[in-house]
Amino acid sequence: MSYKEIAKMIDELTVRLVVMLCHHNADPDAVCSAYALSSLIRSTKPSTRVEIGAAQGVSRLSKHIMHHLPISIDKAPHIEDADLIILLDTNTLQQLDDLAGRVKTSKAPIIVVDHHAVHPETEKIARLCVTDENASSTCEMIHRFYKEANVKIGLMEARALFLGIAFDTRHFVLANSSTLKTLAELVDAGVNVQEMLSLLSLPMDYSERVARLKACKRAKLFKIGDWIIALSHVSAFQASAARAIIDLGAHVAVVAGQKNGNLEISLRCTRDFHEKTGIHLGRDIAKPLGEHLRGMGGGHSTAAGVNGAGEIEDGLKRCYKFLKDKIELKTK
Repeated sequence: MSYKEIAKMIDELTVRLVVMLCHHNADPDAVCSAYALSSLIRSTKPSTRVEIGAAQGVSRLSKHIMHHLPISIDKAPHIEDADLIILLDTNTLQQLDDLAGRVKTSKAPIIVVDHHAVHPETEKIARLCVTDENASSTCEMIHRFYKEANVKIGLMEARALFLGIAFDTRHFVLANSSTLKTLAELVDAGVNVQEMLSLLSLPMDYSERVARLKACKRAKLFKIGDWIIALSHVSAFQASAARAIIDLGAHVAVVAGQKNGNLEISLRCTRDFHEKTGIHLGRDIAKPLGEHLRGMGGGHSTAAGVNGAGEIEDGLKRCYKFLKDKIELKTK
């Protein structure tokens, strides 16, 4: 599946309005991939209008990036008027928060463009799923779309794609050979590496620092075989807290929190843990955990998230059980 299928659908449906939607608190990969894809569609389909929306807005870092790139997010995307809906870097409707209900009732076909594994529930409602788990980011996939469409990428779009890739690969730590080739092509398109990377160095605010420290203080450590598993909870910045715990030495970090009555859990692990156990956090842990919590879960091999219902302690205990069972199964 590629951009050709998307372009074909736009032609067949005589699409006038495409609404692109990113997950809640949209990160740079989501925002930048949506921007670059919208530019590509406008270039190849001039009569098609494109809007970009993000459930409950974008992240603080994405806002910072938007001050330096001409990215516009519609606060009230016209979902009901859309002829086509594209979900970017979003593999479950639950990640759309308050927009999910409107997407469900929309008659517009849905396309998913993502580098995560497709969730079965999303697969049921999507007309087309363009996914690649081997891609470092959704931005890397969009760069490939430009090449397939034989469209020269503009400087602003190249900068956006570079930032999205840099963010999702943790400044290239998780980059593979195809990612590095993509980055080289973006540099050839005019991207200044030092200038772009400086945009990702946003100072951590007080609230995030406190959340990280609280999560580390509350962490309960367990040892399964050779692996250290850390479970913790904090009211906000769960993903950031999980990364901090990994940086401190845990092989797997699970941080839970409750927001508006919903249970949110972020999972992170080291690449070493993933490679030696074969455990894919998104597929093997987050997905079944999301189903158990009457919600949804998914993500990457080393980073995943879950949204559902229930109490924090129960969610963490169930997550630990899934991890323990998988680790013991893999080591038999």
